[in-house]
Amino acid sequence: MAKQKKAPKPKALPPKGFRDYFGADVSERTEMLRQISEVYHLYGFEQLESSAVETVEALGKFLPDVDRPNEGVFAWQEDEDWLALRYDLTAPLARVYAQHRNDLPSPYRRFAMGPVWRNEKPGPGRFRQFYQCDADTVGSASMAADAEICAMLSDTLERVGIARDDYIIRVNNRKVLNGVMEVAGVLDPADPEKFAAERGIVLRAIDKLDRFGLQGVRQLLGAGRKDDSGDFTDGAGLDDAQTEIVMGFMQALGATPAETLSNLRALVQGSAIGESGVDELQEISDLVTAQGYGTDRIMLDPSVVRGLGYYTGPVYEAELTFEIKDEKGRTRQFGSVAGGGRYDDLVKRFTGQEVPATGISIGVDRLLAALRMKGRVERSVLGPVVITVMDRDRMSDYQAMATELRTAGIRAEVYLGNPKNFGNQLKYADNRNSPIAIIEGGEEKAAGIVQIKDLILGAELAKDATLEEWKARPSQIEAPRGDLMAQVKQMLAAQGLTE
Repeated sequence: MAKQKKAPKPKALPPKGFRDYFGADVSERTEMLRQISEVYHLYGFEQLESSAVETVEALGKFLPDVDRPNEGVFAWQEDEDWLALRYDLTAPLARVYAQHRNDLPSPYRRFAMGPVWRNEKPGPGRFRQFYQCDADTVGSASMAADAEICAMLSDTLERVGIARDDYIIRVNNRKVLNGVMEVAGVLDPADPEKFAAERGIVLRAIDKLDRFGLQGVRQLLGAGRKDDSGDFTDGAGLDDAQTEIVMGFMQALGATPAETLSNLRALVQGSAIGESGVDELQEISDLVTAQGYGTDRIMLDPSVVRGLGYYTGPVYEAELTFEIKDEKGRTRQFGSVAGGGRYDDLVKRFTGQEVPATGISIGVDRLLAALRMKGRVERSVLGPVVITVMDRDRMSDYQAMATELRTAGIRAEVYLGNPKNFGNQLKYADNRNSPIAIIEGGEEKAAGIVQIKDLILGAELAKDATLEEWKARPSQIEAPRGDLMAQVKQMLAAQGLTE
């Protein structure tokens, strides 16, 4: 009888495109979410926590840049229903609002934070699970709602540590581009499906401006473009006159908002939807200017087209403008960390009635990465005070110390490993990045004292301190057991860890 092979051991690896987050990463994200939520709350938004799982039917065909309803999501069948992990926080909002609209205030202002999942090909820095932080206003068609979202986004970036000269929020409008398309003859208001393929190519071409430049986009608007490898991409097939109209749109950015609006108004003249879009941009510009947000923070920019197929009106994108080195050592700008806009058709899928809505989504992981690159996130998260164990039989004494410290709001833990080697206990405290270690052996217990070791000062002195400095600044003190709390607080204050 053949000997059965042992089942192979499972690989201790996460699935491709996923990662684990340890203490410092989680603490940094938690702090950022707290700061963001403070700004959102200040603006009057209320938090909503919806299910991480939705029906595929509820998610609908609103995942950007895909053609099939469940493309890009993690989906599975349960009885007769197809379920999926949410791919963003907006589609669940539409379902929640449609379900509870009679009980919710109108307009409904909500913010949401949490992980989302994309069933996409992973790559360097591109994960299938990541955090988003959204804020949306549902039920208001006023451009004041869009202006408020832009102002709030500006405040949020500055609140988390992005300097004013390190970001810009760019604002455009889908209606303006539709007007340009209409004037160029690739959009028929009476038959929106006509020229749909051409418009798709035009949108993708405009979106590649930063990669291909004006000449490359011009080629994509016309017959097509051949890249350096020889691969050919079919173009939209626009003639020269049509191409010039679209190119004019991409070069409409002026030195002032008034000049930009004038350029856009000239381009869309005769298109009702285009002129409406310019009017909306005018109103947003006036509102943010009146609130004190100049063009150094919020600016009109016709080149913003990302996600335009998803939105129905104004769109906005927050871009970090400082330079970084990519994986190949090349200098480039960090890029976008947030995007949003008006999506008046999303709730309509459930109710049959158009419900105006606008909102923003912040990519928390990208924003954290940016702050780390700028040195504005403290990577070192201090651990708890560690109470060493000198006598196994006196564990209750050590636990009592920990309880005393915790009651005072000080993080503390008793060493629960093998206490035989005292050096290992201090190594453990160092690995935990602990600020203080408490030592009470049998002699200390009999004398009613404890040893309190300043691990931060000790590490500093160990680097290059002289003998005189060691004596002048002792990193370990002896104190009566009854003074433990006061001495720990005093040492933490000296370390700058308490107010």
